[in-house]
Amino acid sequence: MDDARDVRIALTFDYDALSVWIGSFEATSPSMVSRGEFGPIALRRILKLLADYNIKSTFFVPGHTALAFPDTVVAIREAGHEIGHHGWVHENPLSLDADRERWVMEKGLEALDRIAGVRPVGYRSPAWDNSPQTIPLLLEFGFDYESSLMGNDYEPYWCRLGDAFNATDEFTWGKPVDLVEVPVAWHLDDFPHFEYVWSKAGVLPGYRPPSDLLEIWKGEFDYLYGKVGKGILNITMHPQVIGRGHRLLFLEEFIRHVADRPGVGFTTLGDYVRDWRVGKSPALPRDAGPNRAS
Repeated sequence: MDDARDVRIALTFDYDALSVWIGSFEATSPSMVSRGEFGPIALRRILKLLADYNIKSTFFVPGHTALAFPDTVVAIREAGHEIGHHGWVHENPLSLDADRERWVMEKGLEALDRIAGVRPVGYRSPAWDNSPQTIPLLLEFGFDYESSLMGNDYEPYWCRLGDAFNATDEFTWGKPVDLVEVPVAWHLDDFPHFEYVWSKAGVLPGYRPPSDLLEIWKGEFDYLYGKVGKGILNITMHPQVIGRGHRLLFLEEFIRHVADRPGVGFTTLGDYVRDWRVGKSPALPRDAGPNRAS
């Protein structure tokens, strides 16, 4: 069984820094915005931890972060990690009209090129959600993959154009396109588990003990490794969240739990998608019903 296993772990980081407080939470308080200043401090701790274990990761970086903390984004690139697109100032695409979303796409690309000299092949929506124009924009700008949706757990799948759904009619499956989805999941994200946030929408209590999340992440890995045997575990973290001392100890314990097992390795999302694409072409999920867009 060991020889047949091919499990990859993607430790991905959304390097939001100031942008999440300014963009998503519309902060006007210096105190709330200052929480993002811890991002670059945590980022350097994370880079050291990854180097200690010879792990390459994917960092999704808003353009705003690249310009606010340029040396740290250059450090990500120089350490050999992948840099992905993550909006301009952590916008929700669903709140943008078509012209503004295009502007955000271009602004983010421009900042990453200017600071780090990179042209990302991967995108992650800051809201883990897409507007009707997001996928067409990603195709137009030549992205290979995106990582914002939740239609699978351990297996990528093809993005679609033209899904139609409401509370009255049956679901209509859109057309699969040449863009790979690497799915995410809230239980594989550090932010809702750890971060205390108050906003107009309410309070996110956060501050759960790391042992709770360690149990979840270990369990997901153990099931993938022991029962499935092949696939990717796509974990989402945020430097300003995971970079606190007690949480970095938890992350290192998780790394030790999965490392050095037969058939297991760490990967960037870009590398995994490149290999996954071999021999495949856009298709609907295996169990998709017959009601499909024409």
